[in-house]
Amino acid sequence: MADTSDTRTPAQIEADIRRRREVLAETLDEIGVRVHPKTIIGDAKAKVASNIDHTLGRAYVEVNRVVSDVKSRFVDEGGAPRLERVVPVALVVVGVVGLLALGTRRRKG
Repeated sequence: MADTSDTRTPAQIEADIRRRREVLAETLDEIGVRVHPKTIIGDAKAKVASNIDHTLGRAYVEVNRVVSDVKSRFVDEGGAPRLERVVPVALVVVGVVGLLALGTRRRKG
């Protein structure tokens, strides 16, 4: 049979109780901090900020990829413009701007 008698002195028992109370008090303080509304709001803000940073990072990478892709279509490896692609696009842009200008002029007149 197991011996269930306590061989500690009353002073040792009191010291053990004191230590356990201190640990319990620390645990309750930690719980109080974790459930405090400011802590919860701060954690939520940090999570949102992290998600926004992650999303912005992905968006930046995607935009950078698209810009590089467009640039590679209009500029050769040496950095010179590819006139066979730039001129038609420029003509289309000039035509659209001209049509918009005519439409605005007709409405005013």
